[in-house]
Amino acid sequence: MRTSIYKEISNSTLFKSQLLSWAQQFREVVFLDSNDYPQKYSNYDCILAVNAFTSITTDYHNAFEDLKQYQQKSKDWIFGYLSYDLKNDTEELNSANFDGLQFPDLFFFQPKKLFLLKNNQLEIKYLHLCDDEVEEDFDFIIINSVSPLENLNTIEIQQRIPKDLYLEKVSKIIEYINKGDIYEANFCMEFYAETTINPIDKFFLLNDISKPPFAAFFKNNTIFLISATPERYLKKESNKIISQPIKGTSKRYLSNDQDTISRNNLASDPKERSENIMITDLVRNDLSRTAKKGSVEVEELCGIYSFLQVHQMISTITSIIDSQYSEIDVIKNSFPMGSMTGAPKISAMNIIEELEETKRGLYSGSVGYFTPNGDFDFNVVIRSILYNSKNNYVSFSVGSAITAQSNPESEYEECLLKASAMLNVLNCN
Repeated sequence: MRTSIYKEISNSTLFKSQLLSWAQQFREVVFLDSNDYPQKYSNYDCILAVNAFTSITTDYHNAFEDLKQYQQKSKDWIFGYLSYDLKNDTEELNSANFDGLQFPDLFFFQPKKLFLLKNNQLEIKYLHLCDDEVEEDFDFIIINSVSPLENLNTIEIQQRIPKDLYLEKVSKIIEYINKGDIYEANFCMEFYAETTINPIDKFFLLNDISKPPFAAFFKNNTIFLISATPERYLKKESNKIISQPIKGTSKRYLSNDQDTISRNNLASDPKERSENIMITDLVRNDLSRTAKKGSVEVEELCGIYSFLQVHQMISTITSIIDSQYSEIDVIKNSFPMGSMTGAPKISAMNIIEELEETKRGLYSGSVGYFTPNGDFDFNVVIRSILYNSKNNYVSFSVGSAITAQSNPESEYEECLLKASAMLNVLNCN
């Protein structure tokens, strides 16, 4: 099926940039970069998949069954995304809000050309139909020059929900919580512009100022994802399932003393801890649907992790998959991820649909891959810029978890903190 060739890479940082620059000639691209962030569950430092041999594109109707059939038929590496709106395939829900991006609900492809980097060891895996191109491609990659990062254009970004309306909507969510309809809801708002951008330049800039463990560049012809997400949604290693939801954010400071105080305040903040614990319970429940009885465990509760832009509170929940379920069943029974919905999940998603003004689409969905043996790894699409070059629409969204303890002004400030990296990269007024 595939030919494997191994190479030693002397400068992996430079090589990753050369690899992604070379990849831009192809219609389909998935580039995943861990940015050497230390993490327990990591197979590769970087992956590039390009040039579809086969693919699947669909809306949410019967999407998970279609993906299951495609994955089982290909029995190969496949890469792609799951949009948030696949919720409509699993529950009696709908997505009627404005959609400026117009991305399909689901897209996966089987790449002709695949690169897997771990430390300085590169494995190149080409389908047999093109394996005679390996050496020529590798030579082109390593002589490929990477232009200096520039951010010259200024983009006038608009905010879909103005501050006064945002505060009003958050107050409404708190009313729902006080009535007992929900415990928590992740409420998001969109920033957007009708303009053109250079997607690869913006990815290099965003990745450079964020260096997250689950960075992603995705391209399918005219649609692009530029992602600096720090969050893993779901990973399968053999029969083990790993989920690592993020709930809880605090600001980074240049002063070591201020930064330590910010980190410690996050660790002890009762509101942030309650947010995280509620979502941890939700994930435990989601995983239990496809787990061997008694196998769901919380490996780490409310751990504090530091990234270049923010400190985050992350929990790790694991399970052992019951043999009667497929890998697609595990995803379907836990999608969308609890960190981007709320609890109870269905009630929260209905309230989200009522009060948000934009269809989420790929934002708060997931990008990742399946291996030939059925393992997988998927991120959570946050801290991301989405772009449709056909209709010149640029979008990013940010959100926060609303609980009974929430202060609408503070939630608004948290959203602006999360938006700062994307605003910086887009060099906005």
